[in-house]
Amino acid sequence: MTIASLLALTAGLWSPSAHADGQKRIGAVSTTFRLLGRNDQIAVDRYDDPRVDNVSCYMSHAETGGVRGSLGVATDPSRFSIACRATGKPVVHGDLPASEVVFDQSSSFFFKVIRVTRMYDPEKHVLLYLVWSTRAMTTGGSPYNSITAVPLDAP
Repeated sequence: MTIASLLALTAGLWSPSAHADGQKRIGAVSTTFRLLGRNDQIAVDRYDDPRVDNVSCYMSHAETGGVRGSLGVATDPSRFSIACRATGKPVVHGDLPASEVVFDQSSSFFFKVIRVTRMYDPEKHVLLYLVWSTRAMTTGGSPYNSITAVPLDAP
């Protein structure tokens, strides 16, 4: 096995952009050319809410390339955006808590996770989705965040 084949295999096994259940990669655009390894990119992924049928969230986020990014040991920047939409009549399964983490994705090999938290506003009957990040072994995550809202009673 060549070194290039070994690196490609390792990148596939340890990539921070490996997809969790319910996540689908919609596409990506390169932002910075890297001579070695994959380019830096902005990726767009879709997450379907596991407890609310017909609600999908589309999140864009930066992914670091180069050798470290290709091996899955680079830390991606805490820059992201989210837009959630009802793709049909939203159907809620069970009682929703006031706040619940519904998706998470590693953005570094050990230390950083991007999370999407669903919040419920019972007065307006609206679901709010907040994307944010955490860092292990530090006092906090990133102040960067993005929010979107999905009304449950939309026509």
